[in-house]
Amino acid sequence: MKQNVSITVNGVKRTQEVEPRLLLVHFLRDAVGLTGTNVGCDTSQCGSCTVLMDGAAVKSCTVLAMQADGSSVTTIEGLAQNGNLHAVQNAFWEKHGLQCGFCTPGMILTAVDMLQRNPHPTEEEIRQGLEGNICRCTGYQNIVKAIQFAVGAAIKRREDPRFIQGKGNYVGNIQLSGMAHLAIKRSPYGHARIKSVNTKKAAKLPGVIAVFTGQDLIDGGVGKLPCGWNVPNIKVPARWPLEVDKVRHVGDGVAAVVAETPYIAHDALDLIEVNYEPLPAVIDARKATEKGAPLVHDDVPDNVSYTWGIGDKDACDKAFAEAQHVVELELVNQRLIPTAVEPRACVAQWSAASEEMTVWTTSQNPQPIRLLLSAFTLGIPENRLRVISPDVGGGYGSKIFHYPEEIITPWVARKINRPVKWVGTRTEASMTDSQGRDHVTKCKMALKKDGTITGIHVQTWANQGAYISTFAPLIPTALYLTLLSGLYKVKGIWGEMWGTLTNTVPVDAYRGAGRPEAAYLIERLVDMAAHDLKMDPVDLRRKNFIPKEEFPYQTPVAFVYDSGDYHKLFDKAVQVADYKGMRKTQEAARKQGRLVGVGVAGCIEASGPAPSRVAGALGSAVGFWESAVVRAHPTGKITVLTGSHSHGQGHETTFAQVVADELGVGIEDVEIVHGDTGRVPFGMGTYGSRSAAVGGSALVNAAKKVRAKAIKIAAHQLEAAEEDLVYDQDNGKVYVKGSPDKAMPFGALAFASYTAHNLPDGMEAGLEESAFYDPANFTFPNSAHIVQVEVDRDTGEVTLQRYVAVDDVGKVINPLIVDGQIVGGVAQGVGQALWEQGVYDENGQLLTGTLSEYAMPRAHQFPTIETARIETASPHNPLGVKGAGEMGTIAATVAVANAVMDALAPMGIKHIDMPLTPEKVWRAMQK
Repeated sequence: MKQNVSITVNGVKRTQEVEPRLLLVHFLRDAVGLTGTNVGCDTSQCGSCTVLMDGAAVKSCTVLAMQADGSSVTTIEGLAQNGNLHAVQNAFWEKHGLQCGFCTPGMILTAVDMLQRNPHPTEEEIRQGLEGNICRCTGYQNIVKAIQFAVGAAIKRREDPRFIQGKGNYVGNIQLSGMAHLAIKRSPYGHARIKSVNTKKAAKLPGVIAVFTGQDLIDGGVGKLPCGWNVPNIKVPARWPLEVDKVRHVGDGVAAVVAETPYIAHDALDLIEVNYEPLPAVIDARKATEKGAPLVHDDVPDNVSYTWGIGDKDACDKAFAEAQHVVELELVNQRLIPTAVEPRACVAQWSAASEEMTVWTTSQNPQPIRLLLSAFTLGIPENRLRVISPDVGGGYGSKIFHYPEEIITPWVARKINRPVKWVGTRTEASMTDSQGRDHVTKCKMALKKDGTITGIHVQTWANQGAYISTFAPLIPTALYLTLLSGLYKVKGIWGEMWGTLTNTVPVDAYRGAGRPEAAYLIERLVDMAAHDLKMDPVDLRRKNFIPKEEFPYQTPVAFVYDSGDYHKLFDKAVQVADYKGMRKTQEAARKQGRLVGVGVAGCIEASGPAPSRVAGALGSAVGFWESAVVRAHPTGKITVLTGSHSHGQGHETTFAQVVADELGVGIEDVEIVHGDTGRVPFGMGTYGSRSAAVGGSALVNAAKKVRAKAIKIAAHQLEAAEEDLVYDQDNGKVYVKGSPDKAMPFGALAFASYTAHNLPDGMEAGLEESAFYDPANFTFPNSAHIVQVEVDRDTGEVTLQRYVAVDDVGKVINPLIVDGQIVGGVAQGVGQALWEQGVYDENGQLLTGTLSEYAMPRAHQFPTIETARIETASPHNPLGVKGAGEMGTIAATVAVANAVMDALAPMGIKHIDMPLTPEKVWRAMQK
């Protein structure tokens, strides 16, 4: 029974009838329409929904609207006064305290409350005060800096003002007239046969519009989800948006309810009766291949979807036959849950009159999603299908792929001829978003007595989960085995892997995607070899680096590295970290009985996957080029259309800088448009640290074409030869050499192109150019990270004491944004090393499905991360950039693991599988 509540929200009294179960967060978002208060979890862990209630910070997902009756609530939208940002909002903008922006409103309001209670907090107090808020992007460092800056009061990101005021346009914020709400009935079993699905009771619940099963979708013409990367001899089992015969992991969808409200839709799920026949499950990648293992799919008789190998096996065998020392290791690179703070969501609207569909989805690459929806799953012609991906609250790879809900939502919208919205819960995200890593590996390294590495041999079982996700086979093949050289000159390398099916959530790209897995095993083997040979781990690495004069360098596992100076890179890291001082500190600590360790990692990444012809040969169903349009308007303002997509990387700033620099206009005059297939050209989106290297290169090439046409117009109007003109990029004008007063500013050239009164013969009117850029090769950013940790003898807890990250990401466009990407990546890598793991029991039950069980990194667990860089420009693109989004993650995981093993070395412990939790470390010490 509904009851009246009266809540003053941002100074305005709001009175409304509400259900007793309505949460304050839903009152604010749905009844009041203030969508800056975001929902990121089901268990009050993430803090994204924080508001001020009667001046104190509260998580509005834990407060009923009725409990707030009579209270005064301030949301992020009410923080700025008279058009002026609050000091904390301005500080977050000034110090780059955000990336995707989804957690930012909660962070800011938590900080406001913190500073009200303690106007001068220390860094430690700030980090402790943020313990209830999760940020997946930033690594917390710039958030802490922002709060410190607010106490006292590079180019700032242009996109930040809307996020810090709660004006981010996320899919979950979209409201359409007459919108219905979708919910999915999901399997509670890891493996079971579906004997029957009874939807009659659910369909009769008041407020329910319709209920659909998997068979309804198949009868309605819906296709299977495709695989976009087909290696030779791959077996790709069928995956339907809603399963009809068997469920193969907890969370598999079996039915869909569409109702007037999300509350009613979820109530109806409980009324759907599914009769299951439970079946034995298999969750381990290697055990899945054993004789007698339960079959996940009957048409994949050994649970092996594909196999792959690369390298020179004869050279590898020879290296081990002649080796003077061999180190061997069996390791598990554990499963990770990406945990973007914004859960996936989808909204669809069908126009029966025009037979056109618009889909809003949380995607990193809306154009390929439109292609998949059109050609494979829904069958709607592309010219009648528009896919929009607005602001996205973090992705890290998990929002690249085609998901069932992106098919079900528009299909239902067309079926009922009403707009439909689906917003996943945190629990749904944990058991349906593609997960990462999950390798079981046997590896070994051959060396001479002097430490020269001569061979590396790797066997890996890669868990692909219950189905082959969109790009799943790419990760353990072309992005993993191809990087087994690391930074080292090694001739004898052989790697082979088995892509296996299990009763777990499908695995696909997660930040780093194959590169962290390769770096982890190589750098662990190098550290173990250094320990065995009694060599300093830095010296052993230096001995084996590829010399800078040998670039471009052909590795024995396919890739040709573009550029690098690994000796200089490590010299910088050793100097910034004071490596010798770290070792002295460690020596003194050991004399006191303390377990202090120093970890070193030198890593490489293949970023900006390319070129398309090579990708096609390796199995890709799509190209790896990128598109751009640079359009000068008659007034000289610029609109840039890009196929790339931003979900926290700062493209609106970086891309505007690139075009502004090329054309000599103000950055404020450049508008960046992305994420809307109705406005931008076909492009491949954002993943693999490709945006600057590939998307940015397309932009600069299009801008160069605009500049070239502008010069032709200037030559004609100034009556001068083109070779006698100077394009002054600093001042945005073209002038005649020796006569700077004889000039035309860019705005005048743009205006002339549109009036077309005086153009060269044969020239078309307008000043707009496009470019499609397909790189000649990958780029190869590299890093040297050095970490100091201490392990508590009594508890096994690991404390990070120092972290130094030195990276070579090529030419840097915006240092503030690059540092933010590196630090955020480091935090995710440290999370894998110390805390994070997706855990299943033997029946396929996910035991870490909420943020209460899945251990996310928190602000108080990090020291200040010290960053530095060297620059070796990539010759593979016109900007000379290499990519920065994943390098921090790749290096951090193994740098921290090496540090912990170094701390435990006096106890004879050589290896512990991640995550290095206190319990796991303590148990190892007891042995």
